[in-house]
Formats: sequence, structure tokens, C-alpha cells
Amino acid sequence: MHLLLAILATGLHGMVVRAPTTPVCRLGTPCSAPAVGVVLIFSRDGREIARTTTGARGSYAVSLAPGRYAVRLRFAPKIGTGLRPALVTVPRGASARVAFTVDTGIR
Repeated sequence: MHLLLAILATGLHGMVVRAPTTPVCRLGTPCSAPAVGVVLIFSRDGREIARTTTGARGSYAVSLAPGRYAVRLRFAPKIGTGLRPALVTVPRGASARVAFTVDTGIR
């Protein structure tokens, strides 16, 4: 991952998780899991700029120009409220870490 971050002059990187994974979260038991194979789509002014797919551990990295982007999933979940955050900002001259959560709708 460090080599990839060195290549990304500006952009985003981090993890995507699914949560909650159980109806009742208990102390000492994970209540989230990596979101594997999820496609994130980054748009600006309603136009798709880039997309990336999460890896085996839910990690992602995407090269983007500085600015503000809307983010959505390739396929909207049938349950839950979708992806959070839905808006992100890429800083100038850096790759920023942003964690995303896919709401599973489990309550």
C-alpha cells in the first residue's frame, strides 16, 4: 500500500466496511466486516470521474484531482441507507485517508 500511496499525488485511500453485521452489537464481538468487491464511483457535477473496487480486506485507493466529489456505490443496496460519507474532499498535494461505511440495514 505504501508504494501505491507514493504514486497517488492526490486522491483518497482507506477502508470500506459493512455495518452493522448483526442485529445486536456486543462488546468484544465485531459489529462490522470488510466490504469486499464493492465498487465506489466518484463524481463531480453529475459526471463520473473515477471508480475503484475494494480489495480482499475492504481497502481501496483512487487517484483524483483536488476538489469535492460525490461518492456512490455501483449498485444501490436493497436495504439500508447506502454509503457514508456521500461527499468527500480531496486535498491539494496529498492522498487523504477516508473510511466509508455501507449501511446493511440490519436493525
